[in-house]
Amino acid sequence: MKPADPRYLGSYLTEEGANFAIWAAAADAVEICLFNEVNGKILETRFALSHRDGPIFHGYLAGVKAGQRYGFRVYGPWRPEEGWRFNPNKLLIDPYAHLLDGEVQYVPEIYGHQASDGEGNGDNTVMDTRDSAGFVPYSVVVDLDKRHVKHMNKPWTKMVIYEAHVRGLTIFNEEIPENERGTYKALGHPSTIAYLQKLGITALELLPIHHFMTEPSISARGRENHWGYNALAFSAPHRAYASTEDPISELQTAVRALHDAGIEVILDVVYNHTAEGGTNGPTLHFRGIDNKGFYRRTHGDTYADVTGCGNTVDSRRTWVVRMIIDSLLFWSEVIGVDGFRFDLATALARNEYGIETHSSLMTAIVAEPLLRSRKLIVEPWDIAGYALGDFSHPWREWNDHYRDTLRQFWLANPSRGYSEGVGDFASRLSGSHDIFYYRGPTSSINFITAHDGFTLADLVRYNSKHNEVNLEENRDGSDNNRSWNVGVEGETSDESINKIRHKLQKSMLASLILSTGVPMITMGDEVGRTQFGSNNAYSLPTDHSLTSPEAFNGGWALNWNPDENQRDLFETVSTLNSLRSKYLSDVMKEFFTGQLDLATSRKDLAWFRRNGEEMSNESWHEGNRTYLSMFVDATANQALLMLFNGSTEEQEFTLPDEKWGTAFRSVFDSSIPTSSFEPSIAAPSGVTKVASHAAQVWLVNRK
Repeated sequence: MKPADPRYLGSYLTEEGANFAIWAAAADAVEICLFNEVNGKILETRFALSHRDGPIFHGYLAGVKAGQRYGFRVYGPWRPEEGWRFNPNKLLIDPYAHLLDGEVQYVPEIYGHQASDGEGNGDNTVMDTRDSAGFVPYSVVVDLDKRHVKHMNKPWTKMVIYEAHVRGLTIFNEEIPENERGTYKALGHPSTIAYLQKLGITALELLPIHHFMTEPSISARGRENHWGYNALAFSAPHRAYASTEDPISELQTAVRALHDAGIEVILDVVYNHTAEGGTNGPTLHFRGIDNKGFYRRTHGDTYADVTGCGNTVDSRRTWVVRMIIDSLLFWSEVIGVDGFRFDLATALARNEYGIETHSSLMTAIVAEPLLRSRKLIVEPWDIAGYALGDFSHPWREWNDHYRDTLRQFWLANPSRGYSEGVGDFASRLSGSHDIFYYRGPTSSINFITAHDGFTLADLVRYNSKHNEVNLEENRDGSDNNRSWNVGVEGETSDESINKIRHKLQKSMLASLILSTGVPMITMGDEVGRTQFGSNNAYSLPTDHSLTSPEAFNGGWALNWNPDENQRDLFETVSTLNSLRSKYLSDVMKEFFTGQLDLATSRKDLAWFRRNGEEMSNESWHEGNRTYLSMFVDATANQALLMLFNGSTEEQEFTLPDEKWGTAFRSVFDSSIPTSSFEPSIAAPSGVTKVASHAAQVWLVNRK
């Protein structure tokens, strides 16, 4: 075998063949295994990667073409007590693979240790000698499309993010050919794009699309991993989401169509752990390549697990940093995505002593010229630590303090106790200065719901989680939901309760979309998607019996045939996003000061009591206050006034006097159906009634 170019890891096509290279620092030897079908049988041909440059084994094979299936076998010591689990009987996925063929079979052969069943039970100290080829996916050689990607780089102030699942977004869209629904191709379909545009979305954030697998224990319960937070190949599109045999080209085409429509694409990426799970998990790639080098460990054969998934990828290692950077570059420069949301980012930002937000990986990402201009978002926690506000520019952060505060304001009730005053609510509405004071308000990704937790509709239907469908005895999912069922748990025919629930959803959407910061809307909240009380809807039945929006209580996918109330929610989001775009997006780059500008004799931000007077210091500390007025100087001649009534009673609000505006025109009221809303005009110091649990928005003409 001839040597390859060790600078390029994975498989790399040339005119006459392919280079193969793998980082396996502790290995004694590595084989590249080619798989071809001959007379209906899969035959394996092995070649030793006989050339080595330090930790990199490499070799060149003439005649290899795109589509060639392959894998690695890595030789080394089997000493589990020390953390070494080399086993050449196990075919290993290329960590740099851009395409996989086949799925994991849940059989004992996939485990490096001597397993007795498909879940890995058995003696994990004894090496298994059965061959795993045929039971694990093959890596596939691909010829990547070297194309120019025109990233839009929209300003953060223009961003409205829509978090969605590839399959769930379009699977029930009847305007798309049936064989294309729920696929990458459907993302770029004109009906999908029109839906997002009408809603006012500027960025589509996709739940994981790197090739993933279902955890063996979940499969044994007859369930499958729906969300995808269980990566098998960091740089390969999940093949089950493709309608063709070429998922890479299909995904590129969809991203290009979204770009042409002015919509950016953000990927939720999961580099913090892999599908190999804990010590008893399968041997699929890293465990067999260099178990001690790729995973964090406390000692010997014990993993340091801060992800809750059995293992934690060791991002302190230079080769791991390189692998993740190369993966991000693939998604950005080959697929064309515009940004990334890093799942459990603190697990990637840990040194020997704890969370270090300037870790080697986080620094390397922002130091890479092609990545630092992408949208970079972190989930600033893992199961062992929390770092909201600690990441530096250009990182943006999921703000769970915002989530909890907004829920508390709108969904608290006398039996649970109101929050102390409305100061925290005002801080969240105005950009969370107390958290991001040195970085600016667009550092906050504002959300009330996400894939993980209750949907917006379920926040007003359930006081407690109902996750029995996952078959984990309702132990999974958070118990801290800050939700309110308005007196009845679950669905009800009581129209008085349903009206309050509907109004609350619209009020929370108004707060979210008109807040300073970057709003994120969860797929289906705009049409009242319910998971019937599940706050951890990560799994679905393996038998694929989900043939209608009603299946699994209608919660796993978007309903494309909404009823009247659901359409009203959709129009609410559309209207509010239009208001945000027209009046607020240009004034949200920096924090408001609330100070009087002597040149214009106006304030950029002001807060009012119900009587039309500005809030005093004492007003902020009034215990059971459940209402607030927010005044934002929007354009040269106009401002927005937002009235929030979180109480159980209708309240009268006096509008500010003539110092603040010459005329007031109502443009939104969460207590009135959007289709029948008629703007009203009021004079300075006029009085308006705001319904219970409602929000109003007024456009103010200024001198």
